[in-house]
Amino acid sequence: MAEPRSSGGGMEAAPQGGSRLEAGAQTPPGPGPSSLPMPPPEEGHQEGLVELPASFRELFTFFCTNATIHGAIRLVCSSGNRLKTTSWALLFLGALVALCWQLGLLFQHHWLRPVLMAVSVHSERKLLPLVTLCDGNPRRPIPILRHLEVLDEFAQENINSLYKANFSKGRDALAATASRLDPHFHLDREIRLQRLSHSGSRIRVGFRLCNSTGSDCFYRGYSSGVAAIQDWYRFHYMDILALLPAAWEDSHGSHGSHNGRFVLSCSYDGKDCQDWQFRTFHHPTHGSCYTVDGVWTAQRPGITHGIGLVLRVEQQAHLPLLSTQAGIKVMVHGHNHTPFLEHHSFSIRPGTETTIGIREDEVHRLGGPYGHCTAGGESVEVQLLYNTSYTRQACLVSCFQQLMVETCSCGYYLYPLPAGAEHCSSARHPAWGHCFYRLYQDLETHRLPCASRCPRPCRESAFKVSAGTSRWPSARSADWTLAALGEQGLPRQSHGQRSNLAKMNIIYQELNYRSVEEAPLYSVPQMLSAMGSLCSLWFGASVLSLLELLELLLDALALTLLMGGRRLRRVLLAKGLPCLGTVQHQARGQPDAHTCRWEVSHSGPSGPHLPWMALVRVSAKESWARPRPLRPGT
Repeated sequence: MAEPRSSGGGMEAAPQGGSRLEAGAQTPPGPGPSSLPMPPPEEGHQEGLVELPASFRELFTFFCTNATIHGAIRLVCSSGNRLKTTSWALLFLGALVALCWQLGLLFQHHWLRPVLMAVSVHSERKLLPLVTLCDGNPRRPIPILRHLEVLDEFAQENINSLYKANFSKGRDALAATASRLDPHFHLDREIRLQRLSHSGSRIRVGFRLCNSTGSDCFYRGYSSGVAAIQDWYRFHYMDILALLPAAWEDSHGSHGSHNGRFVLSCSYDGKDCQDWQFRTFHHPTHGSCYTVDGVWTAQRPGITHGIGLVLRVEQQAHLPLLSTQAGIKVMVHGHNHTPFLEHHSFSIRPGTETTIGIREDEVHRLGGPYGHCTAGGESVEVQLLYNTSYTRQACLVSCFQQLMVETCSCGYYLYPLPAGAEHCSSARHPAWGHCFYRLYQDLETHRLPCASRCPRPCRESAFKVSAGTSRWPSARSADWTLAALGEQGLPRQSHGQRSNLAKMNIIYQELNYRSVEEAPLYSVPQMLSAMGSLCSLWFGASVLSLLELLELLLDALALTLLMGGRRLRRVLLAKGLPCLGTVQHQARGQPDAHTCRWEVSHSGPSGPHLPWMALVRVSAKESWARPRPLRPGT
């Protein structure tokens, strides 16, 4: 009879007619793997969810035999020839390395988000762009006329100290005195023109600017004396203009002693222009300006179908230190765009007929992630100070003015003001020039964040102009031409003076226009196509072939981990270290004991496989009730 034994507090009989194997009665585990019980294959064994080959050789043999990658089968077929096997193995590895290298370059290029510029030519009727004309003759506002005369006197002192030169003789005598000025007016006479030594014998001209305490000073230097004088005078001029009332506007109906008009004649496609087709404004440094806004559609190219203008050129500058050239400033720009004459204008010479040919390009840019652009000013951090459509130049100017207000507590006179701000003036903001030029230096050296805050428009029109000139009127036709123009408003004292006139024609060179569109160089379909080409080049492989290769790598990794764990277990058993998992059992006539137990699966029907090993903790009841047979010979 089977002897009962206690297990876990209960009595249980051993099964009769069978050999009873006790875990505690087995041979003590030795240092080698033979001490582990390996059960024989059982009938009706089902394949596990995850099974791995028993060795790397079996793994690679299975892969090379069944993979669809070209050349892999050669590693198995030529196993009897070591030379061929080695050669094909090197070729296979070389192709794999080349594929990975080229795929890496492809992905790196793709992540840079390159774009391709596609240029197409279209032909259709287009609206003529706007044309802004300025006479280059800034006026003297009456409320600050005396202040400007004091500035001219101070400028004459500075120029005489540098070059021993006076103003032109035709200039009116200075009559203003400091006692007759507004008590709030303050001309900073500490900011004077000076000769500045610069790196050796070369002499530069400039002026010195200091903060309100005088602790921080620097020199604003120029290599040209003319540029230094103009910028110095402009600084004081803007300081005085800031004293003007906010609602002050210059009168454009009267132009001094000429009592005439800037535009003597205007026609489009053989028809006269109307007064409402002109918008006028006054620019502090470029004088009286006119914007020709007729909303005309170009029907045909050529001079006879464009805009023809005859203009009167003002030669007697009211502020000669601001304007040193005789001519007309012209700028071509889009509808509802602010003209920035300081950056994009060109000059028309008096006494000539100038034909300006326009070609238009439409630019369509891609947004993120391929580039940084905005559609109509959306998602732009800078609030535009101009009541016009978004342009990058308007954004840059608005950004600078807002930084000026934040840093210097006032705004530059040439630019619009944010809400609640005021223009800079020495009477209200002493030493504002030091702050302004420091900030302007940062703008020139690209240290301000305005460039990153103001993206380019995703869609914009760019106008390219070309000009041709000829003498006008000619020597033989000057008499009757000037006489005829005299009836249209040309002053009599200008009769016979060709230098007081200019003629300008504005035309479309051709109605064809170019459309420049950005397209991604590597879209998703193009990226997949490039990857497929590389895989076909090196392996003759498809997407599924790459998945087979990925499966090989994962299986090899899992097999490495399992074999490493098995080797670690052998080392632990050889050193007699405690096992991670134990099984509690009771041998006959012996007290309770704990031994190591590793549960090992057997080979499947598909061939020998290295099993998954799991460390299981079982009770004594399970150990005695479900004994496991030993391998033969143990």
